[in-house]
Amino acid sequence: MSLTTRAAGALAACALAATATVTGCGGDSSGTGGTSGSSAAIKVGLITKTETNPFFVKMKEGAAAAAKAEGVELITAAGKFDGDNAGQITAIENMVAAGVKGILITPSDSKAIVPALQKARSAGVTVIALDSPTEPQSATDALFATDNFKAGELIGRYAKAAMAGKPVKIATLDLAPGVAVGRLRHDGFLKGFGIAEGDPSVVCSQDTGGDQTKGQTAMENCLQKAPDVNVVYTINEPAALGAHTALKAKGRDKDVLVVSVDGGCTGVKAVQSGQIAATSQQYPLKMAQQGVKAVVDFAKGGAKTSGYVDTGVTLITDKPVAGVEAKDTAFGLQNCWG
Repeated sequence: MSLTTRAAGALAACALAATATVTGCGGDSSGTGGTSGSSAAIKVGLITKTETNPFFVKMKEGAAAAAKAEGVELITAAGKFDGDNAGQITAIENMVAAGVKGILITPSDSKAIVPALQKARSAGVTVIALDSPTEPQSATDALFATDNFKAGELIGRYAKAAMAGKPVKIATLDLAPGVAVGRLRHDGFLKGFGIAEGDPSVVCSQDTGGDQTKGQTAMENCLQKAPDVNVVYTINEPAALGAHTALKAKGRDKDVLVVSVDGGCTGVKAVQSGQIAATSQQYPLKMAQQGVKAVVDFAKGGAKTSGYVDTGVTLITDKPVAGVEAKDTAFGLQNCWG
C-alpha cells in the first residue's frame, strides 16, 4: 500500500502488530500537530477487512487519490483475513497513537470492534464506517455505504419483470447467518420480487460466504433438491459464477435467470457474456473518497459528518426490462472495480 503525504520531513518508524499492516506513520519536521485550516499535518486512517479483495483494493485506491488531492497523509491497515477483529483493533490503536484525525473502517466484526472504536472517538478521532455498519450503527460518527436493501430490491424487481408472470422456483444463495449486509440484500430481493420470507416459491436457500466454490456447491445442492429451479438470487458475483458453473454442468445455464449484487469488473463482464442476467453495482472508490474528504473537512474546522450517507447503486444489464431503471455493461465497465 502507498503512503500519501505532502508534509515535509522524514518518516517516523511505526510499531506494527503481526495481525495488521500499517503502511507508514509520517510526521512533519517539527513533530507537532497541524493548525486549523491547514492540511499539511492531517493524517487519515483507512482500515479494511483484507488486503486482497478487489473491493477493498479499489477502496484503498479511492482513499489514496482523495488524500493526494487534499494534501494529507493516508495511513492504511488491514487484517490478515476477513474476520480478523484483533488485527483491526491493533490497527485502530496504532493509528490513534500516530495522531490520525479520523479513521475510515470496514468492520470485520460489527459488534466486537465497537469498544475499540469508542476509545478512538473518546480520544477525539472521528470514525466513519465504510460499506458495513457497526452494531449499533451509532458506534461510528457516520456510515458511507451502499443501500444494500435497495441493491437487493433492484435485482428482485428486475427478476420479477424478466420472468413476465411465469411460475417461478427461486433459489437464494445467501451470505451467512447474522451478517447485516447479507440479510439486507436478501430481504431487498424478496421485496423487489413481491414475496415474503417463507413464500413457497423459494424452494432452496443456502449460505455461500460470498465464495465462488461454495456458491457452486450451494447451487448443486439446490439442483438436487429442486431440479426445476428457474430463478437464482446470489449475494455477490463470485457466488453467481459458482452457481453458473453448477447450472452449466447440468445443462441449465441457458434457462435459469441468475441475478446478483456488487458490480466488480469480473461480475460486469459476466453480465456482458450472459452468465449473469443483471447485477446491482456499488461504488467502493466513492465511499473512500467521500470518507477522506469528510475527515479532512472536519479536521479543518468544518462540521462533523453524521448519520448515513448513501454512496449509490445502479442496476447493470444488457437486457433491460420495462419499469426498472438500468445502465448497460458499457457503463458498468467504466465504473467497475477489481
